[in-house]
Amino acid sequence: MELPVAFLSSLEGIPGYDREAFLAAHEHGAAGASLRLNADKLQPGWLEEANRGLPPVFFGGQSTAAPGRADASDVPVPWCSQGFSLHQRPAFVFDPLFHAGAYYVQEASSMFLDYAWTVACGDLEQARVLDLCAAPGGKSTLLAAKKNIALLLSNELIRSRVPVLYENVVKWGMPTMLVSNQDPKDFQTLPGFFDVMVVDAPCSGSGLFRKDAEAVAQWSPQNVIHCSQRQQRILADALPCLREDGILIYATCSYSREEDEAVCDWLMESMAMESIRLPIPEGWGVVESISEQHAYGYRFYPYLVRGEGFFLAVFRKKSATDSLPARSVAVEKPGPVESATLRSWLREPGSFRMFKMTDAMLAFPEEQWEGWQAIAARFRLRRSGLRMGAFAHGDFNPDHELAMSTFLEPGVDSISLSLDQSLRYLRRETLDIQGGVKGWICLRYEGLSLGFGKRLPNRLNNYYPSEWRIRMDNRGAII
Repeated sequence: MELPVAFLSSLEGIPGYDREAFLAAHEHGAAGASLRLNADKLQPGWLEEANRGLPPVFFGGQSTAAPGRADASDVPVPWCSQGFSLHQRPAFVFDPLFHAGAYYVQEASSMFLDYAWTVACGDLEQARVLDLCAAPGGKSTLLAAKKNIALLLSNELIRSRVPVLYENVVKWGMPTMLVSNQDPKDFQTLPGFFDVMVVDAPCSGSGLFRKDAEAVAQWSPQNVIHCSQRQQRILADALPCLREDGILIYATCSYSREEDEAVCDWLMESMAMESIRLPIPEGWGVVESISEQHAYGYRFYPYLVRGEGFFLAVFRKKSATDSLPARSVAVEKPGPVESATLRSWLREPGSFRMFKMTDAMLAFPEEQWEGWQAIAARFRLRRSGLRMGAFAHGDFNPDHELAMSTFLEPGVDSISLSLDQSLRYLRRETLDIQGGVKGWICLRYEGLSLGFGKRLPNRLNNYYPSEWRIRMDNRGAII
């Protein structure tokens, strides 16, 4: 891979940069894949097995000798308790557990957010969190696993990227995750509302050069400056929604000083932010940098870590915020019969507020209803809570979100599918499953829900979302 001379020259003097090692790493190509397990969907014993090499049910049960199967070269990501780096990249699309939300395929370096959260935010309680630039959803799903987060708003600035964010949020299964498509300045209508704001800012993408040849072709010094200016605009527009003493976690997948340390200096000089230092254990290979204004940042190089280029810094906001004007939105409550039906589909139904929006029934945790009201009164949410389904002619038709939820009542009528049946279901093909009681049924693979079907006298209708279906056969041909 030939890298721009101007790019290589711009990195001289940056902490941790070794030109010879950097070039060698880019000659060898990208590392294998990495994934992060969904602790709320793991079956008994899976995590213990994963720590000895991922269990055989992953990746469609490929044998140890098959390409991409976990082996002795698959190792835990040191800064993320649920993360694993794989020696090779399996065909995740053919693993039903991938579609069930058992894990998320995420670049290992970016999982450093897990450690940053533990150090900087571990003492928070009932935190309200904004993931400002959230698509495709890696950092949002990582944050959703944190037990001290009460409400998480995953926002994506670019409308075309919202569908993939929504899909990944739904598959992860947490009802406290909301999705929006707002401009950063819109969050000024929520002054001091969030305890933590994560900004994985749009950048020049040099940290992903090994994986993305197009990013190499598009790189230029002018684009780096443009990205740096855009990052500052995004932060300046959105920071009013962070409370005083709230935490900002800023990240990029760029090596450029202008997008990393220079933005950190700007945050300290212009936005009254205080840098937070993270203790880095020996042996991780993470490089600490200290900017001119003494901001601490953390750099990842592919010749020092098993991952791609990444930068992260953590700050505490020291300026005061305006008060939040009270607003609320009226919602329609379900009637007694509807409410009883909805409760029968949920684990711990008493902890949820159930309501109707347009033609759908939704649920959101009761304890966070006030926060939901504040957001829903200001934004048109793309996901407003757990979409349970809709009533039609007296019958309840469950939504796919309910099937994916970690709060689906485990006792609902269900059947277990084989690997072949699961892949056919995920392709939205007809399943030859007969017998049983007529009505809705949850289809599972290795204990995890894939979605709903409906039993009829002579067939089972497939209700997997058509826009999410697998569009390849087992040989990888488009179907």
